[in-house]
Amino acid sequence: MREIEHKLAGTENPSPAPRLLKTVVMVGMMGAGKTAVGRALAARLAVPFLDSDAEIETAANMTIPEIFARDGEAFFRMKEAQVIARLLSGAPAVLSTGGGAFLQPSNREIISAKGVAVCLQAEVDVLWSRVRHRDTRPLLQTSDPRATLEALYKVRAPIYALADVTVASDGRVSIETMVDRVMETLATRPDVLKV
Repeated sequence: MREIEHKLAGTENPSPAPRLLKTVVMVGMMGAGKTAVGRALAARLAVPFLDSDAEIETAANMTIPEIFARDGEAFFRMKEAQVIARLLSGAPAVLSTGGGAFLQPSNREIISAKGVAVCLQAEVDVLWSRVRHRDTRPLLQTSDPRATLEALYKVRAPIYALADVTVASDGRVSIETMVDRVMETLATRPDVLKV
């Protein structure tokens, strides 16, 4: 009888929480949800959330658009690679990267060696609906930002396809549902997530 009461009270051994073994690096186009989903994923896994762009801004005491304007994209990409390498050398976490970070072969190599690249794959219409009213995207400061986004997508999509895993970001589900999708995908990788 006591055993039944004990089980009914919900105090039998619960399954342990999943444990992250490698840093999850969120990659994909601007507007794919890397920061929002990454932050919620980190909270779910009880690990730190890191943002490479925020780390760069803190170190430079400037915004990304200001860095682009003053020093150019090549300088920014060099600093971005240094920051990503530093962040990957720490304890497992969830790391959100800028849209261009995964384009650099050296970044892809270190991300796959020390972490796992999770690409949030969203179509152009979804991306455009998320970025069109923001002026914080230096690459979209053009006379036709929608066409620029489409051109970037065409060039970048095949490179994002090289990510270790891909999760669809269709713009129709909540952030929590996106986290569920990422968790389901990571659960297939025992080198990344111990469940």
